[in-house]
Amino acid sequence: MKLKIYILIILVILFSWPTVAVFSQNKMAKVSGKVIGENRQAIPLVNISIKGKAGGTSTDDHGNYSIELTPNKNITLIFSFIGYKSEETNLKMRAGQEKVVNITLLQSAKQLSDVIVEDKEVRKTTLTRIDPQSALVIPTASGGIEALVKTMPGVSSNNELSSQYSVRGGNFDENLVYINGIQVYRPILTRSGQQEGLSIINSHLVSSILFSAGGFDAKYGDKMSSVLDIQYRKPTKFAGSADISLLGGSFHFEGVAAQKKMTYLVGFRQKSNQYLLSSMDTKGEYKPSFTDIQALLTYQVHPKWKLEVLGNYARNSYKLIPENRETSFGHIKEAYKLKIYFDGQEIDRFDTWFGAVTTTYTPNDKLQLKLIGSTYSTFERENYDIQGQYWIGKLETNLGQEDFGEVIESKGVGTYLNHARNRLNATVYSLEHQGMQEKEFSLLQWGIKYQHEKFDDRMREWEMIDSAGYSTPNPPDSLGFIDPGMQGNYPFILFDTVISNNKLSSNRLTGYLQNNWDFFHLKNTMSLTLGARFNYWDYSNQFLVSPRAAFSYKPEWEKDILFRFATGLYYQPPFYKELRRPDGSLNENIKAQSSMHFVLGSDYNFIAWNRPFKLTTEAYYKYMDHLIPFIVENVRIIYSGENSSRGYATGLDFKINGEFVPGVESWMSLSIMQTNEILRDNYYNQLLVEDPNTAENVWIPRPTDQRVTVNIFFQDYLPMLPSFKMNMNLGFGTGLPVYYPDAEYNTVITRMPPYRRVDIGFAYEVIGPRNQKTNGMFKHFTNVDLTFEVLNLLDIKNTVSYLWVKDNQNYVYLVPNYLTPRQFNLKLAVRF
Repeated sequence: MKLKIYILIILVILFSWPTVAVFSQNKMAKVSGKVIGENRQAIPLVNISIKGKAGGTSTDDHGNYSIELTPNKNITLIFSFIGYKSEETNLKMRAGQEKVVNITLLQSAKQLSDVIVEDKEVRKTTLTRIDPQSALVIPTASGGIEALVKTMPGVSSNNELSSQYSVRGGNFDENLVYINGIQVYRPILTRSGQQEGLSIINSHLVSSILFSAGGFDAKYGDKMSSVLDIQYRKPTKFAGSADISLLGGSFHFEGVAAQKKMTYLVGFRQKSNQYLLSSMDTKGEYKPSFTDIQALLTYQVHPKWKLEVLGNYARNSYKLIPENRETSFGHIKEAYKLKIYFDGQEIDRFDTWFGAVTTTYTPNDKLQLKLIGSTYSTFERENYDIQGQYWIGKLETNLGQEDFGEVIESKGVGTYLNHARNRLNATVYSLEHQGMQEKEFSLLQWGIKYQHEKFDDRMREWEMIDSAGYSTPNPPDSLGFIDPGMQGNYPFILFDTVISNNKLSSNRLTGYLQNNWDFFHLKNTMSLTLGARFNYWDYSNQFLVSPRAAFSYKPEWEKDILFRFATGLYYQPPFYKELRRPDGSLNENIKAQSSMHFVLGSDYNFIAWNRPFKLTTEAYYKYMDHLIPFIVENVRIIYSGENSSRGYATGLDFKINGEFVPGVESWMSLSIMQTNEILRDNYYNQLLVEDPNTAENVWIPRPTDQRVTVNIFFQDYLPMLPSFKMNMNLGFGTGLPVYYPDAEYNTVITRMPPYRRVDIGFAYEVIGPRNQKTNGMFKHFTNVDLTFEVLNLLDIKNTVSYLWVKDNQNYVYLVPNYLTPRQFNLKLAVRF
């Protein structure tokens, strides 16, 4: 019996030995460790993957990880996390071996062009740095850098189809925009977001964005509201991108040549709003086409001498053949419907050219001298003949009625005919010198610029209104006349007529000088910037001097807090639109508008949930004089052409930004603002005030008086699957003032409904740091992202302007012109 047991044991051992041997040979290796950042703090949710294979793991809340590997093979581990540079480690381990590998991830560094501006330097000023990468992922109908700017505190915009924005009570024309230190312009005749097309800023070419909502330095030009300072990228290797969506596409490539002495950066964009516009109330054949090509070439002629050429051509064409429009408006107790049947068409064309040559001489690392020559030309055509036959009816609002929601009473019928043959040619030439000298504790900057402008403007625009068979305004009836033929002595008068021919050629000379000093007392840090600008325009013969100052103080407290104060006088001489009256004539006595800024602010850097955050607060007051009153129709600004008002803007701005989700930046801004003006005389007294003699005592909200705005840009991803990302853009703004254009209603002021909009995008990273492809054509791609966007998620009808309609009782209805409803967009983005 014992012998049988021994034999059985031996047989079991003999048969099981190969299995034990195989098992021991296939025993997995194990790698574990911890992932930390530069600040030595643990980073949770870091993605750890095996190069060329699916799967992997991620770090826990304490930055720890553990992963099993196949033994006796060369394996590459990739450690990646949003906002950090990816790290790779090569391993070859024996079966059963365990190894500890600790990793330190470095934050991603964005390359700036030419001069690297430290955030600690920007922090001393009213400038805010914006991450340009966010412009590529923010869900929005218009897209671009301006979509990010609209989320900043103090900025408001009520039109997703437009890239224009107002800042702290100013209008669109009060904002400065620079690309590589060169001021850029936008078309003049644009009257709606549908016509606007592409912004001049190409998001794919941008490396740095700085924005100030007021109190900016003297080196920036002569505008009253804000400055947007854009720097394009300086390439270091060949790369590119291609995007395509339902709204258009773009392509860019960049690289180096001539033994790295030359760099090139080229971008092409094509956009069409046809998909968006087809969903609006006005139905018809929309044919918008917007094309843009830009190039930035640099050549290092000598170690101390560099040449840079920047060029841009944009063609924006817009064609509309309207068919009909149906709009319901009102409220639950009193609702109406407007129907319009159209005839005619609109054809617009805007062609712009922009070019600049910059030569930079750097004799040493403390001195930089620049000479910039630039030219801007725009050829704008606006042609339309559109007849609308309208009918307005009252709707049944009783839920118990069978005809609920249907028209039960006709309130009026009529016809209008709009005609325009407008043409504008404009050319701007400029030659500028800029200099900068750095010393141990100071930075001196100066500049002088000559600019020549030419405008050739022809307007042929009129409107006829025929309500229920009677022209408005209409000649007196023939009843009571002895000779009815006397009626023929009264000419036929159109409702609105503008006929003008203007040619303007003028010269400007501007310059600035400013110096920045840094002071250190004990462990406290202070910075003082003093500067001044001068401006002379030979059309008005005004010589203006604008002093500006800024001071910052950072106490050596346990908490990282910095305080700022900025003040200055900001003059804005008219460009062209401001001096043109509503009848098309030019005001030869026009003067520069002025604004005195007082800005007090602070920012506080702190750590929450072991992640960095920043709270920024600013309080401001702006006193404005010699204002040129205006009204806004969609994005068209109609100026009075007279320096006939003074006003103010005051408010509070708040912004908090940081890693609400580990590794990605999000922010929220809140602005509270009030801006009013007092009209003195001339055109707009008759428009807005019942008794012009009392105008000096009437404070009127400016057209940009948006009391409260809230903007949120939020980014998120799935912790266990970071290739899936979510981006949300939320905007809210209280209603803007609306002024009745009819003299009989000039004392009534109402406000639009609040602007509310949520856009959201869901992106999947097909190829990226976590999903690299090593075979086939895809190995050349660094990123491939597929994004699905829901635009206007809540399907809210936002109002951009009003159509004024009279019924047969001479009652005026405000028919809202709505913006885009909920729509979907699909986008594919490729980087190589």
